[in-house]
Amino acid sequence: MAEDLQLPAQQDTRLPKRSAVPPHSSTRRWARRCLQGIVLLLAVAVGLAYWQWQRWLQPVGGSEPIQVVIEQGSSSRSIGQKLYQAGVIRSDVAWRLWSRTLARDWVFQAGTYLLDPSQDMLAVAQQLRQGNVLQTRLTIPEGWRIDQMAAALAQRNWLGADTFIAMAQVIPPLDWLPQDLKSLEGYLFPDTYLFPVEQVEGSLPDHEKAQTVVNAMLQRFVSVALPLFQQHSTPLSLHEWVTLASIVEREAVVPEERALIAGVFLNRLRQGIPLGADPTVEYALNIRQTPDRRLTLAEVRTPSPYNTYLNPGLPPGPIASPGLASLAAVLEPEETDFLYFVARYDGTHVFSKTLAEHEAAQLQIIRERQAGQTSPGAATSP
Repeated sequence: MAEDLQLPAQQDTRLPKRSAVPPHSSTRRWARRCLQGIVLLLAVAVGLAYWQWQRWLQPVGGSEPIQVVIEQGSSSRSIGQKLYQAGVIRSDVAWRLWSRTLARDWVFQAGTYLLDPSQDMLAVAQQLRQGNVLQTRLTIPEGWRIDQMAAALAQRNWLGADTFIAMAQVIPPLDWLPQDLKSLEGYLFPDTYLFPVEQVEGSLPDHEKAQTVVNAMLQRFVSVALPLFQQHSTPLSLHEWVTLASIVEREAVVPEERALIAGVFLNRLRQGIPLGADPTVEYALNIRQTPDRRLTLAEVRTPSPYNTYLNPGLPPGPIASPGLASLAAVLEPEETDFLYFVARYDGTHVFSKTLAEHEAAQLQIIRERQAGQTSPGAATSP
């Protein structure tokens, strides 16, 4: 019976073997590799984009500047297109992207520009933002009259001479200008000016160009000459100061004599002696004497409010635009006993205290000239 007994089969209690590779592991690995590939592609794309961007920003290159006109009201996109077509920047696409993102607050100024193709795109943009437009230079020498300025402007083909002369007769409502002026003679300050080319060489009407020039010269008088007058104590009014300085400007050739000539004229004014200044007669008659063509007695005796041989005191107004040196000389004249001076032929003068000394100096100078070089009966300076 014992043999017939069978023990139950022993159960295998071991866990089933796991697969060496989890079922989703390959999927994750593939996803990870895809992600790495995408990151790599993005990195390459970003690198290429950055390289292309930097390439776009680089200068086009070239030694000759390029003139570009930016019209009033031009959009940023149209500006980029114009710069690209002119060969100033490498890409109008880069300009458009940059101006819409990093430069959204930038405002570009209208005007005519002379742009350097050796500058990068951002430097070009900065020039347009700052309004560094192409400018033209105008130099007005000391001692010029309004008609000489007008002739110079007409010679440059900026505007007609008559238009400038007419504009100089219009007295603007500025509180510092003397009352009852007939013209701006003397108040258009002589200096070197820079004007945007479109304001003086473009298609604007002549009267607008003339107004631009006149305004600039008056403003320079305010910034340079007016403070000098305000800093000094003088019995002269502003108009008298400018008028006398204009005479000194036309008389003085050697800078060292300005203050002395101013001192002589002030002495004559104080003593009631007519100034006897040749430049005032020249202004009245619109002539210019030379060493070989001096003023005649007939010209000196021609009546005019500006003739300081016939009229005591100062003329009605300036006879030219005095420079800063002549304006300063009238405010700080050299103290002297001289009442007369006569011009030599080298730009200097002989100064005298008495009429007898003055007449002797005149004769001496005439003797030094060769016969026939001096007009009979020529007038002399004070």
